[in-house]
Amino acid sequence: MSATAALGIAPAPAPLSDAFRSTMRRFPATVTVISACRNGADHGMTATAVTSLSMDPPSLIICLNNRTYLHDMLLEVPEFAVSVLTDRQAAVSEGFSGKIAPERRFDAADWIRHERGMMVLESAHASVVCRRMGAVPYGTHTIFIGQVVDTRHSDDTTALMYENSKYCAPQHALPASQN
Repeated sequence: MSATAALGIAPAPAPLSDAFRSTMRRFPATVTVISACRNGADHGMTATAVTSLSMDPPSLIICLNNRTYLHDMLLEVPEFAVSVLTDRQAAVSEGFSGKIAPERRFDAADWIRHERGMMVLESAHASVVCRRMGAVPYGTHTIFIGQVVDTRHSDDTTALMYENSKYCAPQHALPASQN
């Protein structure tokens, strides 16, 4: 029995599922690399399903497909990191999306080991280290809740975004008075 069936979730009809996928491609998303370390082995993957959850306590959520290795790691390890890539780090995203073997992904760029054990991208636009507080399965994914234990950011970089299967960078909108 699939996880979706076990939760009593009816699969979406193909036309709705296809339309939803096409619509979600139009939702611009910040590109991140989520990383963890288990038994001395580092792993990371590119993800865009990351968002803040609460300011009190400071926390965020990440959503991972339940068929990924990182998903299995996060069910076992107590902490993980989220590194927000800059608009100059599309190659890092590509590497962590599967174009580089998992054991070599941290060889590129300036990854450093955080005092809590996982790798964090030193030149990231922002980074957040979290303690896993919960894991909620839903459909093909699990929502991981992370309470923030450390964070840093750069005021001199721009975040890498992904929209409609392309990398992009945000442009600041004009104030309403200038439209």
